[in-house]
Amino acid sequence: MRILLRNPAFWLILPSLLLPLLIIAYPIFDVFRASTHYVTRLGMIKGFIGLDNFVELFQDPIFIESLIRTIWWTIFVVGGTQLVAIPVALILSEDFWGRGVVRVIIMLPWAMSLAMSAIVWKWTFNGQFGMLNYLLETMGILDKPFIWFASAENAFMIEIFVGIIVSIPFTVTILLGGLSSIPRDIYEAAEVDGATELQRFTRLTLPLLKPFINIALVLNIIYVFNSFPIIWVMTRGGPNNGTHILITYIYQRAFEFGKIGQGAAGSIIMLIILLTFSILYLTLMREKK
Repeated sequence: MRILLRNPAFWLILPSLLLPLLIIAYPIFDVFRASTHYVTRLGMIKGFIGLDNFVELFQDPIFIESLIRTIWWTIFVVGGTQLVAIPVALILSEDFWGRGVVRVIIMLPWAMSLAMSAIVWKWTFNGQFGMLNYLLETMGILDKPFIWFASAENAFMIEIFVGIIVSIPFTVTILLGGLSSIPRDIYEAAEVDGATELQRFTRLTLPLLKPFINIALVLNIIYVFNSFPIIWVMTRGGPNNGTHILITYIYQRAFEFGKIGQGAAGSIIMLIILLTFSILYLTLMREKK
């Protein structure tokens, strides 16, 4: 320890060590503390109640439904994003006239905040004044306006669609970086050897692109799992609590119902889920290597 304190390098890196402790460690500790105490609406921590907040959460059927729905939300949005982003990235990696304009159009949703994108899509699917209803009525597909958010099933599917749309630009950017790092010589050699376009894609492009697909997959899972604005702006978890995911349920529980301790407990559960996923993923990747 004395040797460490006498080392000038230690004092140089000490500020960078203290900063994460202040920004990350203390808030996590504070959330843990709130989850095991009774917290007033004003955020004042009163008495220690142990795991009562966690017990109350798991006794709430809406919490269980939100947890299950969060898993489906993450699977469908992340899976749908990957399925769309890979062919889009392959197309944008080719040299064609107007490629720059197309890239800008694809990246536009990324330039907008999620809340703003959610507002635009909410008005697009508005049952009375929405652009989609107007378009479908003009084309003769609908005789009268359709209330898209009347049922939780329809609303949740729309939100999944919007989640995929806003996640595509980020994923395409990662995949384009991967595609640009693949040398073109191997494709020319494969073509000389008689490999078809499908064989070049399955045996060259996908294996070489796999590390970038994995990066996009992990980042999107974490990002989508915690995605708050789309659900909250479009339906606020309704109708009848049928579109809540964990993050919106926790927010409503803590800041609308004033149960901050239960909100903190829900945040801890989310943290445990994401940490478990990250550890399992890293373990599997290490075993494959």
